[in-house]
Amino acid sequence: MAGLVCAARARELGLQPRVLEKGSRPGGSMLLSSCVIWRHLDFTDFRAECPGGDEALQRLVWERLDEALAWLVSLGAEPVWEDTENPRTTGKRFDPQALTALLARDVELDSPLPDEVEGPLVLATGGFPGRLAAERGLLLRANPWSDGAGLDYATARGAMVTGGLDEFYGRALPAPPARIREEDFVPLSQLYGRWARVYTDDGREITPRSVSWSENDLAQLIGSRAWYVLDDEGLAQARERVDLARAAGGTVVDPGELPFETSAGSRVAVHVAAGVTHTLGGLRVDTRARVEGVDGIYAAGVDAGGVALGGYASGLAQALVLGLVAAEDIAERLQPG
Repeated sequence: MAGLVCAARARELGLQPRVLEKGSRPGGSMLLSSCVIWRHLDFTDFRAECPGGDEALQRLVWERLDEALAWLVSLGAEPVWEDTENPRTTGKRFDPQALTALLARDVELDSPLPDEVEGPLVLATGGFPGRLAAERGLLLRANPWSDGAGLDYATARGAMVTGGLDEFYGRALPAPPARIREEDFVPLSQLYGRWARVYTDDGREITPRSVSWSENDLAQLIGSRAWYVLDDEGLAQARERVDLARAAGGTVVDPGELPFETSAGSRVAVHVAAGVTHTLGGLRVDTRARVEGVDGIYAAGVDAGGVALGGYASGLAQALVLGLVAAEDIAERLQPG
C-alpha cells in the first residue's frame, strides 16, 4: 500500500514516479487483509500498547491519519465501514481489491530493485515477514515477496535499523496440515485465544495472565506450534472459527486425545501456529520518512521500523501516512519554493 500511496501523492504534486513491484501483482499484503485502517482514539493508549515504539513516529501517524483517510476518500475510495467496530479505535475499512485498483497505476510488475537508482528512492517492500517466518519455523500470513530486499538494499548502503527485528504482527492460524490459501488469512485467523488455555506440544501450560484485545501477544507466544484448549464458555465464543479450522483440515480434537492432561471442563483442542503478517522492526526513519544513515532513501509502510514495537498498531495506517509524508518531502526537495 505504501508505495502505491506515495506514487499517487507524488503525481498530485507534479512528479513522475516510477513504481517497481517485485511481485506479479500490485497491492502487497494489503490486498490480503481486511483493510481496516485505524488509529487509537487516545494517543496515550497508543503509547501504552506499543511502549517500545518511537514516540515521534507514533504521533505522526496518529495526528495525520484522519487527514490521510480523507485524502483516500477524495480520490474516490469508498469506505465499507465509516468507522471501526472497536471502542478503542477509529478509522475506516475499505475493500482491498477496490483500493488497490484505485491506487495502482503504471506499475512495473516482476521488477526487483535495481543495483543503483538515480534520485530519491522510496522503499515500500512490506518488511521481511517471509524471512522471519522461515528463520523461526512460523507460517507466512503475507504476500510471498516481502523477504527483506528493501532492508538489505538500505543497510548495504549504511542505513541504520531499529530494535525489535524479531517482533512481528501476526495471528494464530490452524497448524499444518491445515490448507490455508491467501484468501483464508482473515477468516481462518483463530481469534479466540483470550478464552483458551494454551499448551505447548509437550503439554506445558503457557496460558498468560492476560491477553491483549488484538491477541498479537499470543501470536508471539505460541510460536511454531501450540494448542488452544476451550471449555464450554470458550467454545461458545469460538465455534465458528473452530469449525472453519476443522473444515480447512486443521487438527481439532477432543482434549482427551491429547498426550497430556488439560484443565477440567475442557471440550475441544485446536492445534495452532503463529502466522507472520509483517515485521515491526526495520529501517530507522525520521518523521519525514527519510532513512537514517544514508542520503536519498526513504522507507514507508513496515519497511520503516519502530512504530509499533512492543505491541500492535495498524500497519496500513503506517503505510498510508508514511507514503504521503515521503512523497511530500521528496516534492519539496525536488521542487523547492
